[in-house]
Amino acid sequence: MNEQKKTTIVLFSGDYDKAMAAYIIANGAAAYDHEVTIFHTFWGLNALRKDEDIMLPKKKGFMESMFGKMMPRGADKMGLSKMNFAGMGPKMIKDVIKKHNALPLPQLIEMAKEQDIKMVACTMTMDLLGLQKEELLDGIEYAGVAAYLADAQEGNVNLFI
Repeated sequence: MNEQKKTTIVLFSGDYDKAMAAYIIANGAAAYDHEVTIFHTFWGLNALRKDEDIMLPKKKGFMESMFGKMMPRGADKMGLSKMNFAGMGPKMIKDVIKKHNALPLPQLIEMAKEQDIKMVACTMTMDLLGLQKEELLDGIEYAGVAAYLADAQEGNVNLFI
């Protein structure tokens, strides 16, 4: 009897291409019957942000409001790690993705949900950046580093992106 294989990914980067790589690996691992966890922390939380403006239950302080305005709102608005070219790089890479019939990041995130990939938002980082649960996608989990370490301890593959 085979033991369940587990893959964990820490998504630290807020770069479109790095987040895309994380989700391609995650979806591939899930397709190979791995139990997959993606732990989103710091700028990686931007992949989980909703792209619309939301009425929040509690008012943000000045610094939290500034972080909210400076960070991209949603996966599709993230910049590239290289060759961003004042926003032209993401448009060019999305054209190349479309031309080659590859899935863009928002669809890779949807696929991850469909494959029951555990997507976790780091609560400590949410507090630091002033992000509230209402600003993030539905159907994700919220936890601290201890929960990630519990998953990673049993992981066959552990990645930091």
